[in-house]
Amino acid sequence: MKLRKILLLLIVVSTVFTACEKDDGVGDVVPLRDAAEVYEEDLIDIETYLETHFYNYEEFQENSPYSLENDEFRIVFDTIAGDNADKTPLKDMVNLKIVPFDGIDYKLYYLNVREGLGKEIHFTDQATLIYEGSSTIDNYVFDSAVNESQFNLLTVGSSSGVVPGFQQALVEFKTSDSFTVDDDGPTSYHNHGIGAVFIPSRLGYFNSTLEGVPNYTPIIFKFNLYKRAILDHDIDGIPSWMEDIDGNGDVYDDDTNGNFTPDFLDNDDDGDGYFTKDELEYSQYTIIVGDPEPIFADNEFESSRQENNGVITIKTVIITDRDDDGVPDYLDIDTIPES
Repeated sequence: MKLRKILLLLIVVSTVFTACEKDDGVGDVVPLRDAAEVYEEDLIDIETYLETHFYNYEEFQENSPYSLENDEFRIVFDTIAGDNADKTPLKDMVNLKIVPFDGIDYKLYYLNVREGLGKEIHFTDQATLIYEGSSTIDNYVFDSAVNESQFNLLTVGSSSGVVPGFQQALVEFKTSDSFTVDDDGPTSYHNHGIGAVFIPSRLGYFNSTLEGVPNYTPIIFKFNLYKRAILDHDIDGIPSWMEDIDGNGDVYDDDTNGNFTPDFLDNDDDGDGYFTKDELEYSQYTIIVGDPEPIFADNEFESSRQENNGVITIKTVIITDRDDDGVPDYLDIDTIPES
């Protein structure tokens, strides 16, 4: 799947993209151009597209946003012309966020058709969704998944992740809040996020060639976001999103014990000789599908959930601070686990 982006840790740190799965539709790279110059061209391309295209909002508005009918809604873009000359352009409907990347503040436009009523998705999570990727040049579809697919949003070492523009858009949406399993097997998700994102090439594939899409081309992803799985990359009990200590959206620059291993890959975050997982407390809840969600304590966070035959098991981590100094035990070298 071309949505996946395989990057080595060194590449992540230096923010130089290199595609490596040619049989996945990503071809050879070409010589690098100046990123600022390319961005200027991309922004003109994207904003022109937003001014001259609309989506099938009238079909969505036929029903209430969170109706069962809209659970199956799919975004379709078309040109504002002829019979569609009076349609509202995307430019009047999209949201904008600024994404700092490699020294440039990129404008990332995204279309929030429906935010979703489920869980927030973190930039380190795994997402389950359907999607379609296309070019802004001619709407050429270079990738799609009509059946639910899973993607890790964060690239770690040689594991696959997604391009930054897609990651940054998904975190603005929420998952479904419920689902039903049809008699013939398929799962129907309800009240999930539905949207699209318009990605400058530097936040996409930049100088890598996609099949049917020239390099340095802005791209679009439409998506329906169904589920999340909270990831704990070092299996230390702390969800990876919580290891972004400074809250800047980058887990690679958080290294509490200064051992040159980011906290989210370090199983002894404070370097006190005790495993992080032993400096935490844990709890577990069991509910039935459709039951109210459990209420967590202020220092308690969901670490995983599993559903089996209508029974949902939710595991949580409890962040303790036994000496009340404002530093969690697992980050406090002066506090050792209780025996």
